[in-house]
Amino acid sequence: MKHAHILLGHGSGGQLTHDLIENIFLKHFGNPKLDKLGDSAIFSGSTGKLAFTTDSFVVDPLFFPGANIGKLAIAGTVNDLAVAGAVPKFLSAAFILEEGLSTKLLEEVVAAMAEEAKIADIQIVTGDTKVVERGKCDKLFINTAGVGFMEPAFTKLDQNNIKPGDKILINGSIGDHGMAVMAARNQLNIQSPVQSDCASLNGLIQSLKPLGAHIRFMRDATRGGLATVATEICSNKSFGVELFESEIPVNSSVRGMCELLGFDPLYVANEGKVLLVVDGQYAADLLAQLRLHPLGKDAAIIGEIKQDKPGRCMLQTSIGGHRIVDMLAGEQLPRIC
Repeated sequence: MKHAHILLGHGSGGQLTHDLIENIFLKHFGNPKLDKLGDSAIFSGSTGKLAFTTDSFVVDPLFFPGANIGKLAIAGTVNDLAVAGAVPKFLSAAFILEEGLSTKLLEEVVAAMAEEAKIADIQIVTGDTKVVERGKCDKLFINTAGVGFMEPAFTKLDQNNIKPGDKILINGSIGDHGMAVMAARNQLNIQSPVQSDCASLNGLIQSLKPLGAHIRFMRDATRGGLATVATEICSNKSFGVELFESEIPVNSSVRGMCELLGFDPLYVANEGKVLLVVDGQYAADLLAQLRLHPLGKDAAIIGEIKQDKPGRCMLQTSIGGHRIVDMLAGEQLPRIC
């Protein structure tokens, strides 16, 4: 490790997170399934292939425009299973509660979890509760785990299948979640308030089953944003990634906040966006299918896999130039999920 102590940046989802995983967790836990570093682990069961994932949620504040930590916990876990090509079925929920937490607030969070679970058509089947002394936890932390059954239509999902000519799609505007949390955290008085895009994407992804054989890769662009996922795709590969700035959807209110506060929308977290790498010949068909779903109505083709510049992600700017896109180096906005 380059650092003797943990920094906030180690939770960014960017380069420091990758260093932490590589130099401590994989060093001791490494095995063929974990080494793939997917959103979920895929393994065989007596009834077929299963996907398994886990996540923790420490967002601050607990409530923000468009969602709260409860909805976020369900949607985030569901999405990690869905982008792996699984149909989410069962979740666990464990709560770490700070002494003095309002029971009314806790019930609001739990009710939001129940509502989102119903929307996502999953069940919370087990859980745990711990209470710590006042000041030993920031109000409420949630840990989840999820299990889903692999969908045969998506069994060809494999990052190793990506090749030059493939297209990169996203199902809508970027940066909404990060800026919504930022505004709530700092009590910014915004005339056009930004709403988090927090949503369970399993319904949207399942709608792509007829074209599933032409999808090479899916990943939800959460911590580290679109830029970090794009750089991960081509890292140490024989191909590069080119993103088209003019095609990447960004809401005007998000763009305005980013310009005001000095953020780059490419690196801002999302909680309802899936990035897909697809066979270039079927990109238009997949785009049309995405746009039929409410969570994909603003979908766009935003990039391409390129033969030149292997291992590098480039952004074709709106004025026709190019710049390198790197993985998020530090912590842009801590405790975003």
